[in-house]
Amino acid sequence: MLKQRVIAALVLIPLVVLSVLYLPTPVFAALMAVFILLGAWEWTNLVPLETPAGRLGLLAGIGGLLFAVWNLGPVPEYRQGILGVAVIWWCLVTCWLLWPHWGKGNRVLKVLVSVVTLVPAWFALVVLHGESPELVLFTLVIIWIADSGAYFSGRAMGRHRLAPAISPGKTWEGVAGGMLGGGIFAGIIGVVLGFEGSALIEFVALCLVVVAVSVVGDLFISLLKRQQGVKDSGHIIPGHGGVLDRIDSLNAAVPVFAAGYGWLSFSGS
Repeated sequence: MLKQRVIAALVLIPLVVLSVLYLPTPVFAALMAVFILLGAWEWTNLVPLETPAGRLGLLAGIGGLLFAVWNLGPVPEYRQGILGVAVIWWCLVTCWLLWPHWGKGNRVLKVLVSVVTLVPAWFALVVLHGESPELVLFTLVIIWIADSGAYFSGRAMGRHRLAPAISPGKTWEGVAGGMLGGGIFAGIIGVVLGFEGSALIEFVALCLVVVAVSVVGDLFISLLKRQQGVKDSGHIIPGHGGVLDRIDSLNAAVPVFAAGYGWLSFSGS
């Protein structure tokens, strides 16, 4: 299993980086739409939708929304609205995690949840890529660093469980390690980008919020899997599970970063 994970990571990470940096935004948007639709297909197992018509209906609905958002996205009011909805949604998810049995068996709710989770995540990736591919890469890297910091600090010092009813392996010590790693990386990049004073503080603060909400995104997919009694959302990536298992943190982190980067003062600097 470990060998599969390492090989898959060695193959996927360079492909992701090259795609982010060198694909034109329309092509990048189309590629990300494929991943989102694969995630939507896996989501049908978490609802669950058991009939082909139900599964294909969810895919068609998400696909139609992606197309509509692509056409509406350039309008500033729509952009702010979509990202604002995402921020509100992840605040609500944070509350949902406090009652992990809530919503179990509610298929309509979980279908709606797939929309407000997956569509804004795709939109935020496209928005960031349109502004600068490096912003997308930065968001990916800070989450990778935070995940690694959480893993190693959790293994070394983890004593206090974060959410035992949802994901028993996660600890507060792991969260602290992830926040530390993400904060240091954000500070270094902020200095490299020329942020000073309050702009640097705002940038690092935003990145810490993004790291924190990435944990919420991870826990939320874990909650849906636990409610349905499955370990992985799928098996498409050897050793890594499904697409949703890989983008759980990013579903939350990317729209929050895109919203915050657009709202704070340094976005125009």
